[in-house]
Amino acid sequence: MNQRIKQLRKTLGLSGEKFGERLGVQRAAISNIENGNRNITDQMFKFICREFNVNPQWLKYGEGEMFNKDEKSILDSLVDQHHLKGIDIKLLESFIKLDPDKRKVITDYLSDTFKD
Repeated sequence: MNQRIKQLRKTLGLSGEKFGERLGVQRAAISNIENGNRNITDQMFKFICREFNVNPQWLKYGEGEMFNKDEKSILDSLVDQHHLKGIDIKLLESFIKLDPDKRKVITDYLSDTFKD
């Protein structure tokens, strides 16, 4: 699994630092996992699958495709679950497609704007 995490990171074109940022850990933690010095926790496994739309079977066993086939189905689930319409859907789709650094700018702005 450790090598598949490294393969995933490289496929995504992310440095260890950027990959770690998306998962809320330091570059050193990613390096330790990739090099087999540290095992991946169940929580980290689930977070990687969710954050990067990774097929759990591929990550755990190397079976199937690296990514879940239908990203749209995840968005469809959110649309149904939260009764999203029109501009809500467009905003969500556009936000997801942004570079992580650009998403951070937006989330930082919104966090500052809606502070208690």
